[in-house]
Amino acid sequence: MHSAYFTNPDVASLVHPLFRKWKRGLAANVFQVSKNPGLKPLSTNKFALNPLTIHHSQFTNSFYLYCFRNKGMNKRWAIRENADEQEVKALAAALNIDEVLSALLISRGIKTYEEARLFFRPDELHLHDPFLMADMEKAVVRIENAMAGGEKIMIYGDYDVDGTTAVSVVYSFFKKLYQDIEYYIPDRYTEGYGISTRGIDYAAENGFKLVIALDCGIKSVDKIAYANTKGIDFIVCDHHLPGGELPDAVAVLDPKRADCEYPYKELSGCGIGFKLIQAYTVKNDIPFEEVNCYLDLVAISIACDIVHISGENRVLAYLGLQKINTNPCVGVKTLMEVAGKSTNYTISDVVFLLGPRINAAGRIDDAKHAVELLIATDEDEAKEKSWLINTKNTERKGHDLSITDEALSIIDNDEVLISRKSTVVFNENWHKGVIGIVASRLTEKYYRPTIVLTRSNGHVAGSARSVLGFDLYEALCGCSDLLIQFGGHRYAAGLTMHPENVEAFKNRFEEVVSATIKPEQLIQQIQIDAELRLSQVEPKFFRVLNQFAPFGPENMAPVFISKNVYVSGIAGLVGENHVKMVVIQEGSPGFGCIAFNQGEQLPKIKKDVPFDICYTIEENIWQERRSIQLNVKGMRFLK
Repeated sequence: MHSAYFTNPDVASLVHPLFRKWKRGLAANVFQVSKNPGLKPLSTNKFALNPLTIHHSQFTNSFYLYCFRNKGMNKRWAIRENADEQEVKALAAALNIDEVLSALLISRGIKTYEEARLFFRPDELHLHDPFLMADMEKAVVRIENAMAGGEKIMIYGDYDVDGTTAVSVVYSFFKKLYQDIEYYIPDRYTEGYGISTRGIDYAAENGFKLVIALDCGIKSVDKIAYANTKGIDFIVCDHHLPGGELPDAVAVLDPKRADCEYPYKELSGCGIGFKLIQAYTVKNDIPFEEVNCYLDLVAISIACDIVHISGENRVLAYLGLQKINTNPCVGVKTLMEVAGKSTNYTISDVVFLLGPRINAAGRIDDAKHAVELLIATDEDEAKEKSWLINTKNTERKGHDLSITDEALSIIDNDEVLISRKSTVVFNENWHKGVIGIVASRLTEKYYRPTIVLTRSNGHVAGSARSVLGFDLYEALCGCSDLLIQFGGHRYAAGLTMHPENVEAFKNRFEEVVSATIKPEQLIQQIQIDAELRLSQVEPKFFRVLNQFAPFGPENMAPVFISKNVYVSGIAGLVGENHVKMVVIQEGSPGFGCIAFNQGEQLPKIKKDVPFDICYTIEENIWQERRSIQLNVKGMRFLK
């Protein structure tokens, strides 16, 4: 349960009581309001002229349309409910920390000194026994037999960051032990996602007897059955949800299998590959140092595949970031250099600086370039590959921006599409390699489930993105009869259909979304963890807060709210649309703030006028000087 309010006080005064009544499923009362130039009405120059009563569904549909046209000012600030006071005080005393920090730990399920110690001190000893995963013993035995019998082994993986890092980890490890091994990445455009018939035929024609499939394969029942007819065994290492039937492989490693008792379910595809090589080392008495050298690649996969950073993933991400920042592999080191940042990487840095470049290889050209970079041992070769990939990323940006502009134009000029609760746009000439990025941009702008479609190999291929709390995969299940195939997660998916099904799919997807999405899920939300006085933000508080990192899904950087702050000096614009300022609060020193893409708020920021801010706390490094900075996510003006 959360309390919620809107960042624009005029909208809040009109909507908030209705919004609360609507959430209880009651009728909503719309009261007379004065004409406000800040409101953009739907059909009249007044939002409501007289008191009236309407059914809650009518209100929420109109309210949704209003919010859709006014996305910039309608983010909800949702404040987390307080933790149990006694638990908070007890943990704060045990750890000798601020009660705000104690409450943050409790919200993450950490309630004892020992649990906090494990959370704050991730260690390789905290990794789970890989043999707890169903079929792990079978997988290791089959690899041992292949190596003992001189069989050719293929390492097969997807073309995204998770897939290419997984292939790089597993290939590099086994290549040190066994020479008759190759890797294979399917072509995004001619083969598509997952196990391909072409890949199986290539394996058969070249004498491969064992294929280790990474980040794919859990739904490839027909393809693996075909491989069996060719005398090719498969080991599937996947982290996606299985379908109704598991493939007939020698081993299927997937913690999401219903019969798998592995204690952590949210590993990345590369993480599954890492557990496989960890299991091999355990069984064959190989030192752990032979696998922890790949933790930088595992951390990159965790960051870029947007999996949970909790439990075992948090340990892997923590250790992997340490390696990225101290001793990365040659390929990662040169990629960091061309990205323009060589140290102090966070999960966000990995996502925004390294991930797009690795992905660009497969989006624009051939994902094998990414693997060649990540397995490189020669620095000159790695530099050459890094610059090639960087060039592809620049080319990718051009496609991305032009297609995004075209998609925005389609939406803004279509009243039917504007009024829907989903977005599905199609252009047969769009570059397939960037439609996922475009879907993300459209979701960010309009904040509703979004699918971008284009033509590919005689079919229509799509990339889908969702909004907080809405299960995109389940929505696609409701359209499965119109699809050739689909797969993915709660928030991102890929799909393929016949061209003649595009219009029917648009309508069906809208029907499914409209029937299942909650109206509040269509309004972007800032999740606030706690109220904080700026005077509490002192060095010890910041040091402890930093130990909550690495941040990501299920362990997001805490967002705080401080009320009645004032600007000190003059606020100004930096870059294209960012606000830079210093804020103070009674009894506190001044704190530097950056508010990205909030330039429209600048005229409201005035000396001696109080306002509320919600923000994360971060370290700002400028010319080797370090300071605490507030990264402002939203402002609420009281006057």
